[in-house]
Amino acid sequence: MIRGLYTSAIGMGIQQKRLDAASNNLANADTTGFRRDIVVTQSFSDVLALRVRDFEMRGFNVVGNMDLGPMSMGVTINTVHRDFAMGQLTPTGSALNLALDEIGFFRVNFVNNDGEMTEMFTRDGTFTLNPDGYLVTAGGFAVLDDGGDPINIPSGEIVIDNRGNITVGGAAVATIGLVSFESLADLRPFGHNFYTAIPEAVEIPFTGNLLQGYRESSNVNVVQEMVNMIAISRAYEANSRMVSIQDETLRQAVSELARA
Repeated sequence: MIRGLYTSAIGMGIQQKRLDAASNNLANADTTGFRRDIVVTQSFSDVLALRVRDFEMRGFNVVGNMDLGPMSMGVTINTVHRDFAMGQLTPTGSALNLALDEIGFFRVNFVNNDGEMTEMFTRDGTFTLNPDGYLVTAGGFAVLDDGGDPINIPSGEIVIDNRGNITVGGAAVATIGLVSFESLADLRPFGHNFYTAIPEAVEIPFTGNLLQGYRESSNVNVVQEMVNMIAISRAYEANSRMVSIQDETLRQAVSELARA
């Protein structure tokens, strides 16, 4: 009976985590280049259930255990997986709206409140120029070139080809730093629509194309996330009812034992 309480309580916790992920996905449905989260669950390892000292060997007067078979405590969270499926590419006509047609990332120089600089990665290519002429993200962080330096763009007509080469008035200026990774599981979401890479991450060249004048939307399907939230809510309520039922059963059992 206690096992049932634990299983239902664990189920409620999992549904709460799934609800948090779905809510975050919906909140970022209009965030450029956002990638949705998926909560991945797995079953607890099965254990062998026994009828302890409840089996008598005929003729030998020996009491032993009887196997009842495998038993699980339900499911637990394995990981929160980031879905890197492509979002829709929408033309904007802006020379500094950039998108990647395959899995890859722009290099960005993130600066924290203490002035410490860290190289990070983003799919959000809605860039602009700051007052000093540097190419920056919507949050004001410098976009890096293929050598890891900030990109300064002089005034004039900006043309960026599909390899990230920037020219202004026909003169070469810089090449945008683009990168992909051998394993996307080595990336961690940071905030500001950025990702950090663990030290063991292996960078590989970006082999796709950069598209100038395009914006990549998030890969969140709003209707599907709403359906998921309804299913999550019902699963949470079912687990909650099971906790109440088992609690009442335990109360009645204790009350009957007390009378006995």
